Amino acid sequence: MQADVNIPLAVGALLSFVAALLHLGIIVGGPAWYRFFGAGERFARAADEGRWYPTVVTLVIAAVLFTWSAYALAGAGVIAGLPFLKAALVAITAVYLVRGMAFAPLVRARGGRITPFVVWSSAICFGYGVVHLLGLVQRWAVL
Repeated sequence: MQADVNIPLAVGALLSFVAALLHLGIIVGGPAWYRFFGAGERFARAADEGRWYPTVVTLVIAAVLFTWSAYALAGAGVIAGLPFLKAALVAITAVYLVRGMAFAPLVRARGGRITPFVVWSSAICFGYGVVHLLGLVQRWAVL
């Protein structure tokens, strides 16, 4: 571990890790958790019927979030560098920021309702993106 750990990227790693664990919890929690966390009635019903795709999709999301956590740790200087570190951190940051800023307008543009889930999940993603952006800017020269 380097002596100069970048705190925003370390926090970003923790946030992505917690989000990944939460997705695993949703699988265990079943249909009620899919509903509560905004996956939609179709996913909740499918989980209730024992279909495989809600679990697989949620596992893929968790795996992506665990990977993003590892990249943020590498960018923070906590673990050894990973391949394409700078590009990956730019992409991760962009996904969080775009998801945070664009999700509600996209839902609305497609004729959907802006639900509390859309609002709070967008705010959380935007916050994650800002944390990653702060760390990325601070570490840019050494990545």
